[in-house]
Amino acid sequence: MFKVPQSKKFLYLGVMSDRAAVKHGNTPITLDHDMEAFPEAGRKLTVREFAGHVAETANRLWAAGVRPSEHVAIYKTSNFDITVLACAVARIGAVPVMLSPHLDGPTIDKLLQRLQGSTLLTDEAKLSGELADSPLAELTTRVLTAVGSYPGAVPLADFAGAPERQPVLLAPDQPALMTHTSGTTGIPKLVVHSARSLGARGNWQNKVVRLIRKRETVAMHVSYVHSRMYLGLAVLQLRGMPMVFMNDASPAHVADVLVKHRPGVLETHPNSFLEWEAMLDDPRRPISNVKYFNSTFDAIHPSTMHKFLHATDRDHPVFLQVYGQSECGPLAARTYRRRNALKADGRCQGYPTPGMTKYRLVSRDGKPPTKESPGYIDVSTAGRALTYFGEQERFDKQVIGEWWRGGDVGYRTKWGCLHLLDREVDVIPGIDSTLEVEDAVLHRLEELTELVIVPGPDQEAVPVVCTRDDRPLDPARWAAAVADQPPLAEPLQRTLAELPRTATAKIKRLELVRLLAESIRAERDAVQEPQVSR
Repeated sequence: MFKVPQSKKFLYLGVMSDRAAVKHGNTPITLDHDMEAFPEAGRKLTVREFAGHVAETANRLWAAGVRPSEHVAIYKTSNFDITVLACAVARIGAVPVMLSPHLDGPTIDKLLQRLQGSTLLTDEAKLSGELADSPLAELTTRVLTAVGSYPGAVPLADFAGAPERQPVLLAPDQPALMTHTSGTTGIPKLVVHSARSLGARGNWQNKVVRLIRKRETVAMHVSYVHSRMYLGLAVLQLRGMPMVFMNDASPAHVADVLVKHRPGVLETHPNSFLEWEAMLDDPRRPISNVKYFNSTFDAIHPSTMHKFLHATDRDHPVFLQVYGQSECGPLAARTYRRRNALKADGRCQGYPTPGMTKYRLVSRDGKPPTKESPGYIDVSTAGRALTYFGEQERFDKQVIGEWWRGGDVGYRTKWGCLHLLDREVDVIPGIDSTLEVEDAVLHRLEELTELVIVPGPDQEAVPVVCTRDDRPLDPARWAAAVADQPPLAEPLQRTLAELPRTATAKIKRLELVRLLAESIRAERDAVQEPQVSR
């Protein structure tokens, strides 16, 4: 079997916009919100102006004392300005450590402790909110604010007009960016990327974008702290594709943005697509001009793809589903059309890219991997990260020679297609794939906006459901929808806001299991509590 070659293409975040501006400096970048750190920029800027903000911020960071190879933890209120700050940190050779705005204070404290003396780049809102009780003087070398001021922190605004610094490009295999895993299994792991590993991922994505023959406007709602955001920025800027970035993911707002800009390409998280089904009934038909839909980060339900593909007026629209991981980037992909999206097996992740990625299935029980007995999915790619910062031993446990074991289980069809069934930690006895059951039921019950099946206290399969406008679930419709599925407990209805989520809108299944166990335990205790006679 071929060996995936080491990437010879490097991606340096600090200068990618400078390089893009040579040919595509006037390419527009449109936002649905103001950048808090750059209020003068407005909601529409060019690639050249983006590069200018990066360079100016890099000068200020150097004047503030940040130096090459130092860690700069970026933790601020969700805003597109996070991308400018990250690229500015990279421009002076420091390592941006991207921390989700959705993480709570105690989790941030633990990650800062792991970083051992980083610079914290944040804002007044976080310092007076989630970080109000954090011992930042002990956890960090310095605290800088990109927005506002706070006791003990130094505003970047104090360094306006700082002398210009030339970019610092570290060796391609040195740490260049840190992002974190989804945190679905506990405290997030800090994933260390290099210019080489990012270059390999960017090369993969550039090949995909080449398939878009016409210059299309690209609309994205993607986490600003995920590596996908930076790869997307790099590829789109270097190819001169007009960009629209959305901060507000509510269906009504997204519909307004899409009607105004009529993009040809739309990308977001799978769970966001699921929520956005609510705007498909909008008489303005916000999806009508989209030809390419892109969903990364997680599997997406076939019924959702079907609905979006039929909501556009474009000829031969395409829905691209990409299977990847934070540690490795994109690994396998498959395209869907109107004719096959609804008939598709939602567990099908497609095929690896020859010469760039490959996978193998490894038995978990001595039997050949099948749907009934899925195996470990091991992958090999030039985009694999360097390590987990501060947890090398944990990283090494998942490395088997050239292979990376990411914790997913699945099997290979006779056509060589990879089918992902579950995360190993989410497997429930008696169910081949919880994701497969979720696909089937979501297709049958259009009133559902989310369905997650998790193990209950006695390892029973507990469905947690959310409905449109939080309307009560119809027991008869539910019973009919699950009649041919494996045995399930009675559904528990929750609002979307009650479900714990990651930065990419994934449901934190293990956290949900914990919350449900506490809720069920409290209910049992309340029933068993003796009544006091009066």
